[in-house]
Amino acid sequence: MKTAVKNTLMILILMLGCTSITHGQNALCLSHKENLSVIEPYDIEVTFDKTTHLLFPSGIRYVDLGSTNLVASKAEDAGNVLRVKASVQDFEQETNFSVITEDGNFYSFNVSYNSYPRVTNYSLTKTVISDRGWSSKPILFKELGTNSPNMVDELMEEIYKQNKHFIKQIGTRKFGIEFLLKGIYINDDKFYFHTQIKNLSFVSFPIDFVNFKVVDKKKAKRTVVQEVIKYPIRVYSAIDEVEGKTVSRNVFVLDQFTIADGKVLRIELHEKNGSRLQVLEIKNSHLLKSKLVKKQHTKEDLE
Repeated sequence: MKTAVKNTLMILILMLGCTSITHGQNALCLSHKENLSVIEPYDIEVTFDKTTHLLFPSGIRYVDLGSTNLVASKAEDAGNVLRVKASVQDFEQETNFSVITEDGNFYSFNVSYNSYPRVTNYSLTKTVISDRGWSSKPILFKELGTNSPNMVDELMEEIYKQNKHFIKQIGTRKFGIEFLLKGIYINDDKFYFHTQIKNLSFVSFPIDFVNFKVVDKKKAKRTVVQEVIKYPIRVYSAIDEVEGKTVSRNVFVLDQFTIADGKVLRIELHEKNGSRLQVLEIKNSHLLKSKLVKKQHTKEDLE
């Protein structure tokens, strides 16, 4: 009799323990679900005979299609426009695709087929995005470290708007072009170079590319010139041409670095289909005097 009672008690204890564990797991799962931020997808329609265009607030960095029923590509000369089209006619099952933009935002789309879609052009402006009532943390890009793309873009914009000129001695003026380095800033192991191009002539100055490279300060004859290219990881604005009697400015973001003795950083501004090369030389001492730009109260920090 005692043995039967003990067995019954043991079964009851085990049942209570399992129930408690199950409730705990359910509570834990519910807690995780409550902490998840749901990104609501946009609903769009596509067809086989027409192309759907989506205009994003920033350049497109990544696209993933949910099925082979869709084809997509960035529009030529418009990095923030995506073209989407059905690759097969009358597909029945709904599919999807996702987009990551250069400002670190993530977009999700549910796609269905319609032979006669009512809308074929969509503008995903920031106003429309905020009206949807959801948000997600910006995606971090490897080259930007712990800074979000939005933060880096905001810092570049503030540097551009404030337009400070605290480096007075780095500049060149020849062939009717004035090229200046107005300031060097730093934030989270990233340099921000603020430059200005002033066209003093009536002849436009088409830009081919801008080079950043560390070179020997003095080049001896019959010696191999050693160059280390420094690639900008983000640029405030893509400037293709500086028209006559106008001024253009830009901000370039590069990974932090220092320069050894006997070397300088050269910023080369190359003219497209021309020879009006402009060159700036920056010493290591200039890099070490770069101004700090903080993540908060950006405007005050630049003053």
